[in-house]
This record gives sequence, C-alpha cells and structure tokens, in this order.
Amino acid sequence: MKISRRPALSEDERLAALGRLLTDTDTPMRLRVAGVIVLLYAQPLTRIVQLTVDDVLHDGQTTLLRLWEPASPVPAPAAALLLAYIAERDNMNTATNQASRWLFPGRRAGRPARPDHMSSRLREIGIPVAAARGAAIRQQLLELPAPVVADALGYHDKTTNRLLRESGGTWSRYAAGDHLRSPSGWTPHRLTDG
Repeated sequence: MKISRRPALSEDERLAALGRLLTDTDTPMRLRVAGVIVLLYAQPLTRIVQLTVDDVLHDGQTTLLRLWEPASPVPAPAAALLLAYIAERDNMNTATNQASRWLFPGRRAGRPARPDHMSSRLREIGIPVAAARGAAIRQQLLELPAPVVADALGYHDKTTNRLLRESGGTWSRYAAGDHLRSPSGWTPHRLTDG
C-alpha cells in the first residue's frame, strides 16, 4: 500500500480526532466508524469500503477486525461503536440492500459505499484521510515491529521499514514464531444481520 507524502497529523491531533469520533453523537455513525478505522489502522478508504460484516469477529468479549491475517484487535470504545453501527447500518431499507453484507453499504444495490464520497464526507467533518493514515501508521510503528505492522495492516514491509526510519522508531528485531495463529482457546464468531 502507498502512504501519502502529505504531512501526517501529530499524535495529539490524531488522538483528539479519534476521541471526537468516539463520542460525537451528532456525526453520522458510518462516518465515525470509517474515521476510527482510518485513525486506528491506517487503512485506505478503498479497502475500508470493501469490508463486510463478516470481517468483524466478536466472541462476546473480544472484537477483531479482519483487515489482513491475523485479524486486528479492536479497542473497547471503538468495538462498542463498531458493533452498534453494525446493528444500525444505513442504506439497508431498500428491498435490494436488506441482505447486504457490506459494512458500508452503498446507495446502489449490492455495492459498497464509494471511497471518494466517503473521503469528501470525512473531510467535511475534519478528518483529512491521507494525513490521518500517515499518523496512524507512524504511531503503530513506534509501538510494534515493522514486520508485524506490515502483516497486520496489509502494508509492504519495505514501506513500513521506510516509515519506521522516517519516524525515528527503534524496532530492529521482533520475536520469531507463527504470528498468524489466534490465541489459544479463542474462537471467533461471525456477526449476522438481524
């Protein structure tokens, strides 16, 4: 995945935007959820709109979002917002969309939301997508080894290593092993519409 060369948000700006999206009930829930995914997981909107409800795994306590393999844990406040959104997704009232599995159903039957439309709507509420993605990936790289971030978020390892160097990160090695396995005893359950 390519990451924009535009200036990233500062970590304070990223956290402020994330806090606002998690608490601002005046902002449409679909924009809040899409913005949270950008700010936490540095995903492009072209990928976000391709997510389905089946990419949200919930076992009653833990919520994971399958961006790549392995699925990424969703922090509690974001998980609550995501699960509430799934229960109330919009654009589901037409006869052709009632069984839609898209996390962000579009206005056209059987199609997800358009990424360009989602981007302009996020910009309107103060979330510059490219800058938000840049801030999110750089923060991930300060907290986790570049290869782990690359695998979890679907980035090329060369990209994460370059961004790590640019952000002044110090990870140079990480524990060997199979990082694709889910924790022992954890069984994901797919969410269903309903």
